[in-house]
Amino acid sequence: MMTTASELTLESVLEIWQSTTTRLEQTHLVLQAEVRRLTDELEEKNRQLAKKNRLADLGQMAGHVAHEVRNHLVPLTLYLSLLRRQLNGANQNSLPLGSLSGITLLDKVDANLTAMRTMVQDLLNFTANRQPQWSEIQLQAVVLELFEEIQSQCEAQGIALASEVPVQANLCGDVEMLRSALRNLLLNAVDALPNGGNLLVQVREDDRSVRIDVVDDGEGIPTDVMDRVFDPFYTTKPTGTGLGLSIVERIMECHAGQIHVQRMEPHGTCFSLSFPRNHSNYKREGTRG
Repeated sequence: MMTTASELTLESVLEIWQSTTTRLEQTHLVLQAEVRRLTDELEEKNRQLAKKNRLADLGQMAGHVAHEVRNHLVPLTLYLSLLRRQLNGANQNSLPLGSLSGITLLDKVDANLTAMRTMVQDLLNFTANRQPQWSEIQLQAVVLELFEEIQSQCEAQGIALASEVPVQANLCGDVEMLRSALRNLLLNAVDALPNGGNLLVQVREDDRSVRIDVVDDGEGIPTDVMDRVFDPFYTTKPTGTGLGLSIVERIMECHAGQIHVQRMEPHGTCFSLSFPRNHSNYKREGTRG
């Protein structure tokens, strides 16, 4: 009798265990389905949010472009009108800007067209989704080439250029992107030295990274705007799109690198570009065919 009771008890336990296991499996399936549903819903919400953010960015960009184009079209219309009247033999003294010669008016037209062309190019660079074309870059050659581009302007402003880039310094990256990033930083430094000064490019490297510093001894970036210098369309200059540093930041993201800015003592600014020494994308592409 005791044996039978024991067997019945074991059988009951097994039945309870089987029943509980079945309910747990069903509950697990229900929870899995709910997790999938919530995951799909979250992904859809994220897609909608990303779309709204893109539309908001495009709206801001459109407003900025419209504002800048209008600012350049208004004087263009005036200059062309004056030039037309001059060519038609109108009395220059009766014109608001009658003292301006035809050549001067054409120079002003050209300057406004150049400004608009620069703005459009900055926007294209900002919105471009081009992937880096990986190659080995000799940094000294790139820096010296960019120094040649800005040499005349630096001489006119009394800016002394200096390079501390070892001959053997190199990194893996897209040479055109790197050139664009450094050009932006150099031109910003030149703008920060309207009354002359010193502009230095130096490279420091180790086994893990390559760092390029662009240092000027100008007045420096005000502390209250330091956190905003990489924001699209933000600029403290009277002219410009405010996209230059945003473009540099995007280039660094494409290279899995980072850009940092700091104030120098007693004055000046240092922008640092840090590139990983061995980038995985470059290594994978380098092993193809």
